[in-house]
Amino acid sequence: MQNLAFVIVTLLAALAISRCNAAATVRMQLTHADAGRGLAARELMQRMALRSKARAARRLSSSASAPVSPGTYDNGVPTTEYLVHLAIGTPPQPVQLTLDTGSDLIWTQCQPCPACFDQALPYFDPSTSSTLSLTSCDSTLCQGLPVASCGSPKFWPNQTCVYTYSYGDKSVTTGFLEVDKFTFVGAGASVPGVAFGCGLFNNGVFKSNETGIAGFGRGPLSLPSQLKVGNFSHCFTAVNGLKPSTVLLDLPADLYKSGRGAVQSTPLIQNPANPTFYYLSLKGITVGSTRLPVPESEFALKNGTGGTIIDSGTAMTSLPTRVYRLVRDAFAAQVKLPVVSGNTTDPYFCLSAPLRAKPYVPKLVLHFEGATMDLPRENYVWLKHYPKRLLIRVKLISSHV
Repeated sequence: MQNLAFVIVTLLAALAISRCNAAATVRMQLTHADAGRGLAARELMQRMALRSKARAARRLSSSASAPVSPGTYDNGVPTTEYLVHLAIGTPPQPVQLTLDTGSDLIWTQCQPCPACFDQALPYFDPSTSSTLSLTSCDSTLCQGLPVASCGSPKFWPNQTCVYTYSYGDKSVTTGFLEVDKFTFVGAGASVPGVAFGCGLFNNGVFKSNETGIAGFGRGPLSLPSQLKVGNFSHCFTAVNGLKPSTVLLDLPADLYKSGRGAVQSTPLIQNPANPTFYYLSLKGITVGSTRLPVPESEFALKNGTGGTIIDSGTAMTSLPTRVYRLVRDAFAAQVKLPVVSGNTTDPYFCLSAPLRAKPYVPKLVLHFEGATMDLPRENYVWLKHYPKRLLIRVKLISSHV
């Protein structure tokens, strides 16, 4: 399989879904998985890179029928980046779910939960919700699952939709497909009749304090699709900040009316081989004033493989090895500082400067179809002061693992 170039656009990004009519804009609160852990900046960056490399590796190697989503990285590193906060049922029971644009199913752990991972919040208790209903195995919703069956009377209610949803890292959730009211924290909005997985047997390494996953992919069971919204946006909170940011579903048409400057947009590409993912048309990369000698075909989607994905679960831009080396070499040539050698444990490309230096940092520009993204410096460079030197880390990683 060709390498994928995973591009994460850490700004307010409106993603087009199938156009339908929604009643009003829905708001949800988003927090970073490492928020409130008291970690130093260096450790925060390292954890982000480890998660991104692990996720990229699983995407490149996975042959699973269900889309790849959060997985493991050892040593207590969370497996995802952002958690979205909402509540399910009547009365509302709080859940916090991984926001995942790379999968479709919404699910949370449920009582009695005979095989579940630890979580801080109580398990969702379907028996206490007056608005919950089970989904039959012959329903359209159940038929939309990759793996589903009719519940056997011996173990499950008869004719109930029982799902199994697996991920590329071999994480898996099994339970009932149910329908209930979703309440969006902070917005005061409730939406009835949302289908979700009530996970009873959930296996995998989930270390981000989540209770489950909110699929934001392009399939019919994802949250945006079920809410019948025409678009959604997410503004990611700072990795070292405690303040939550906002997820908006169904933005008004005049959203940018009072904005400054021109609004750029780039079309989303559909890949029939991976219909859940959001693909972009990346054309090239510029470092400083140098457009790198990379043909557009390097980033192109060909016969269902390759291509460039925008993914909420990958914080670092991951490039094919050859492209990564070109970016690294161009950066080093223009900065004209010594490269830190023996950097086997740190996933970043690093340069060393005198302590009080103000090093030149070249621009990093991504060229998409119809849009040019001149990245803010803090998005791709991190400066760390040591007693006798200044360390410059470039926040790009190679997809080679």
